[in-house]
Amino acid sequence: MATPARATARLAWGTLVLNLFVIVWGGWVRASGSGAGCGNHWPTCNGVIVPQSPSLHTVVEFTHRLSSAIAVLLIVALLVSCWRTFGRGHPARKGAVAAMLLIVVEAAIGAGLVKFELVAQNASLARAASLGIHLVNTQFLLTAIFLTGWWASGRQPLDRSVLRSHAIAWGSAFIALIVVGMAGAAASLGDTLFPARTLGEGLAQDRSSTVNVLLHIRVWHPLLAVATGIGLLFLASAARQWRDSADVTRAARGVIIAVATQWTVGLLSLVLLVPVPLQLLHLVLADLLWLSVVWLVAASAADYAGWTTRDTNSTIAGSNTEPAPATT
Repeated sequence: MATPARATARLAWGTLVLNLFVIVWGGWVRASGSGAGCGNHWPTCNGVIVPQSPSLHTVVEFTHRLSSAIAVLLIVALLVSCWRTFGRGHPARKGAVAAMLLIVVEAAIGAGLVKFELVAQNASLARAASLGIHLVNTQFLLTAIFLTGWWASGRQPLDRSVLRSHAIAWGSAFIALIVVGMAGAAASLGDTLFPARTLGEGLAQDRSSTVNVLLHIRVWHPLLAVATGIGLLFLASAARQWRDSADVTRAARGVIIAVATQWTVGLLSLVLLVPVPLQLLHLVLADLLWLSVVWLVAASAADYAGWTTRDTNSTIAGSNTEPAPATT
């Protein structure tokens, strides 16, 4: 029988998987032009709780809202579970609180997109900016859920001194990923609203001074992605020098695999004129790349030295036992 700590960890990982599904389905909402499937009504759909005789666009949008509601309920359950399972000051509690706050912001941004009609065929910069903000909040939300599961699994909290010593490297990595992600969100929107029939036509659109600004942003996304990926490869190598541990080695390999896979899918998307399935795969891989860097930071900055001095009541009996300190 699973202990409460282990059950809480499983709940966190399950919540993370569901949120990845919600993100991918949200991408399908955009790609299929279904963002206005419920009109400008929120939280109702076309003025009712459950739409009757819905169109395909309504079904797609309503499914996204339903899965988002389930994600909220799971995060509420995760917060309650962390509060009941772990003692005062345990990092899993803090992670669950952060996840709860961020899911509220996530819902507010989604509601704003609907109420201000920044959906469907809207090609404004306001929509692109809103999608970028939505993406950043989503990345922070995934981070909070991941860290909650990480700490609920018995992993060590973060050592602030280690974080400070590598703050520039970690900060630069996350900022670069945010910039690439926002550019990618704008590029995907441009590809959806202004699709090119051939690669030559797409390149001509990029060079034209009369096309929508979203198509000009599209040019920068692959360049930024390549530069960021190279930086992450160097960072993964450096992290293994900073701390020699199995966790860091696995996380570094995860970053390398994520970068290589994302580059491959990005190149295929460009050559095949960004088909929707590859758009969605590219989207979920971007989130997995983000999480792999979070994993690398969590493993590299684990407070092994401080773990033994912590209040033993911070976790209940049955959670993972204290690991051996890593060689620094």
